[in-house]
Amino acid sequence: MNYDIIKRNFDRKLWSAAMVRSAVKKGVITPEQFQEITGERYSQEG
Repeated sequence: MNYDIIKRNFDRKLWSAAMVRSAVKKGVITPEQFQEITGERYSQEG
């Protein structure tokens, strides 16, 4: 998994924001990349 795959899956509606948030928690992407992908500010609560 990497940024490009996560972004593509989110854009195709295969991933939710919660799933992208999980990738941040696992250290796969950064909070800044979360914001780029979802358009939302990253928060751990969801």
